[in-house]
This record gives sequence, structure tokens and C-alpha cells, in this order.
Amino acid sequence: MKRLLLLITVLATAFSANAQADKAKKLLDEVNSKMSAYNNIYIDFKYNLDNIAENINQETKGNVTIAKDKYLLNYLGATRMYDGNKTYTIVPENEEVTIEKNANEETAVTPSRMLTFYKKGYKYKWDIQQNVRGRKIQYIELKPQKANSEVKQILLGIDVQTKHIYNLIEIGKNGTRTTITVNTFKTNQPLSDNVFKFDRDKYKKDGYTISEL
Repeated sequence: MKRLLLLITVLATAFSANAQADKAKKLLDEVNSKMSAYNNIYIDFKYNLDNIAENINQETKGNVTIAKDKYLLNYLGATRMYDGNKTYTIVPENEEVTIEKNANEETAVTPSRMLTFYKKGYKYKWDIQQNVRGRKIQYIELKPQKANSEVKQILLGIDVQTKHIYNLIEIGKNGTRTTITVNTFKTNQPLSDNVFKFDRDKYKKDGYTISEL
């Protein structure tokens, strides 16, 4: 009898876990589908990094423009741009530009992949729902399948009504907690034809050192 009860408990738990995973993936797919339909997305965000053990607490802001697989990210006084072929990192403080010809944008969690990275290498779980200033935010927990990952878990907060991302919380195995919160979210904005084009002559004229990896 005890073995039968144990078997029933295990099966019920497995069924519940699979149902939660399916429910979580369905919501992620809905968000991905909606976001992919936009011609472009502009996000103004707040970035927080906390590590109690190391007594580290950082807060800064940034913004990113995303158009399909291309993006322009302004963050920590630097600009990072991906034109669909190469990645350009521009650091005005050092007057340096680094160009990566073979940047691994397909596997990295970059702005252009922030809604597709979950499709490989993660387990999903339906998490808590919170009320944030009248908005219902549903959290999905993602855990890396690789044991050697530095990331313990990721919590993705999704606005239930709009199906837009509210925040992303990444918790590292070293205790570091990184939170990105969306302050402004705009779609289908008018963009210049040159927004994702690197003007080499301009930076050479301004005295920047340009390095290609």
C-alpha cells in the first residue's frame, strides 16, 4: 500500500511539473510571437546588480533599440551595436571601437535574442504572480540544464494583459542578483536608415582606435 501511494505521489508530481512547464512555455511563446510581429522595439530600462556577500550594489540606466536580429544598446557609458553581421562596441571614454567579425550572437543572450534564448538549454516552471501598480505580472522560472552554468535561475516577469516583458531577474550561483526592469516600452518607431550602420570614417576622424577581432 505504501509503495502504491508513493508511486501515485511521484506520478502526480511529475504530471504537475510537466503541466507547469507546458503552461510556462505557452506563455513564453505567446510573448515571443507578439514581440516578433513588431518592426522594431525601443526599451528604456533600469539595471540593478546586488551581491550581499561582496557588498556590491550598483544601479544604472540604459536603452536599447531592436529591429529583428539587429540592435543598438546604450549602457554604462558605452554603445554596443549588432548590424546582423558584426558587433561593434564603442567606448567614448577610451576613444576605442572593437569590431567582432564572428561574434557568437546565435548563442549569447543578446538584446535581439532576449525572447528566443529560452528555447534551448532551459527548464521552465510556472512561478508566482504579483500585482505591480495595478499590473498583473506573471513570473516564469527558467533553470539552465547544464550543471556547469554560472546561472542558478532566471525569473522572467510578464505583463499578463499586454504580453510584454516587465522585468528579468538573473540569480547567479555566486549569489549575484541582476535585475533589469523595463521603464519605457515603445514599438514601431520611425528609425533612420543609418541607425544600425557603423560610420568608420567618423570615428577615425574623431581619433578613435579601431580594433578588429
